[in-house]
Amino acid sequence: MMGEELKKQGVARLVGVDIIPEAYEATIRDRPGLYDAYYIENFCNLDSEIQEEISLWHLDCMVTVAALGFGDIPTQAFIEAFNIIKSEGWVAFNIKESFLDKSDDTGFSRMIRELIFSEYLDVYHIERYRHRFSMEGEPLYYFAIAGRKNADVSDEFLKSINIL
Repeated sequence: MMGEELKKQGVARLVGVDIIPEAYEATIRDRPGLYDAYYIENFCNLDSEIQEEISLWHLDCMVTVAALGFGDIPTQAFIEAFNIIKSEGWVAFNIKESFLDKSDDTGFSRMIRELIFSEYLDVYHIERYRHRFSMEGEPLYYFAIAGRKNADVSDEFLKSINIL
């Protein structure tokens, strides 16, 4: 659905990536021909040949549509994808509001907070919104974040925040 919306907004090329084949199967079933390329890959264990192939697309935008921080997209996978995007490329993602709170000490939460306040990402827009209702009927709030990448995230940075 995100790819379809991006196309409506005039995005010329779409490259999709997911770790599970079922996502690709659903895409070709429900939206055939939408993506210029689609990869089923584990970015925590990305083969250098595939990484080079993906890099040849000269990607200038990354949009995630997953529940970041819940193990769906590990910290390492997020950083690997971030580093494939060209400098000055756009990055957009959403996260549960508690991940911006210092009381959350998980690796993903620490990484996102530090990334937002680092030289690697300039945040252009951040907005709190009601993502959905819980099973108990309580509203669950998330933040939508969009910014521009300034540089690849270094291993030294990740070590400094105890991610590596």
